[in-house]
Amino acid sequence: MPLAKEVNKLLANCGCESFPIKLLSEAIQKSSFFFSIQNQLKNKLYGFVRVTSDRGLNANLWNLSAERGNNQKLFYSILLQVTLEKINREMPGCSISVQAPESSFKSLEESGFILDPNGIRVMGYKL
Repeated sequence: MPLAKEVNKLLANCGCESFPIKLLSEAIQKSSFFFSIQNQLKNKLYGFVRVTSDRGLNANLWNLSAERGNNQKLFYSILLQVTLEKINREMPGCSISVQAPESSFKSLEESGFILDPNGIRVMGYKL
């Protein structure tokens, strides 16, 4: 499990809001599952997403984030691919909503998400 401190750094790097360490750590632990892209030798986090679900109707992707740079789109694509595969396998039929930064929009579209033509409606939950 990545450290909440590292997830916060990644979120800030993407222009997202960061959260109190204790609350973010609890949120990660209580998630249905999460995926991260990290180099454990360098103790460096490159991508992260966590999923919550009622395992019936809804699955929510939270804190989708990827390190800025040449590989950002690749990191988003990998995270989305493995996350969607797991949701489709373990929670078939769930509607999927996403809380994500603007830098992920192209990858979201390429993964089959339809972005609202008038701008994305945000669903937020304050930790």
